[in-house]
Amino acid sequence: MTHLVVQGLRAAVAGTEILKGVDLAVSSGEVHAVMGPNGSGKSTLSHVLMGRPGYQVTAGSARLDDVDLLALPTWQRAAAGLFLAMQYPVEVPGVRLSEVLEVAAQAAGRDPSTVATLLEREAERIGFDRRLLDRSLNVDLSGGEQKRNETLQLGVLGARIAILDELDSGLDVDGLRTIARRIEAATEEDGLGVLVITHYSRLLEELRPDFVHVLAHGVIQKTGGPELATELEASGYAEWAAETDRADQVEPLADPFADPLS
Repeated sequence: MTHLVVQGLRAAVAGTEILKGVDLAVSSGEVHAVMGPNGSGKSTLSHVLMGRPGYQVTAGSARLDDVDLLALPTWQRAAAGLFLAMQYPVEVPGVRLSEVLEVAAQAAGRDPSTVATLLEREAERIGFDRRLLDRSLNVDLSGGEQKRNETLQLGVLGARIAILDELDSGLDVDGLRTIARRIEAATEEDGLGVLVITHYSRLLEELRPDFVHVLAHGVIQKTGGPELATELEASGYAEWAAETDRADQVEPLADPFADPLS
């Protein structure tokens, strides 16, 4: 059983505090959805947990079982079993997908020679065109193909906890259903724990959450079951709209290599 436990996490970008004390726990086989208004800190939470440069953690902790994630560089967090499917996948010209995954497997102490077989298997499961496997990472792929590519990487890497940031962005209904079913299968077959960040309940109709959390103004304001997503679809976030400050308006840049707020 794997546990991702976040306690009192506070983080800032360029001196502006965005996360103001996030408490969250995700265990093997569970799907947790984080919803909230724009600028509430959802993507910031994913970036901070994965170790994106430019974010300053000012308090709190994040542990993956006995591993202190905040003390590690990004690659070691990944090797420990944490995976991030980015809202805006990055194009890396000249670097093939298979090369990335072979290096990742080796860093995690696995046999890189198994990657080719796993890639073929995962591509078939999610309907990913095998001809794209030889492309440079995400280069010349559509938005939907990039999201399938992220899901394929998740299946090959065998992560223990997956953070899915706006996975539904760029996907049509059929693509969303296919990817959601693959991720849900991983929770049942492999005990994958999932933290999915989304604005809309459409994704959660396919990837059924065990818990739904409302993140607003940098903290978890409310937690409930799947029915909470339906309530939010109908009512929105008016309950928390009155409290507005500059921190809620800071949006992370799409480019993960850029300096935040530059």
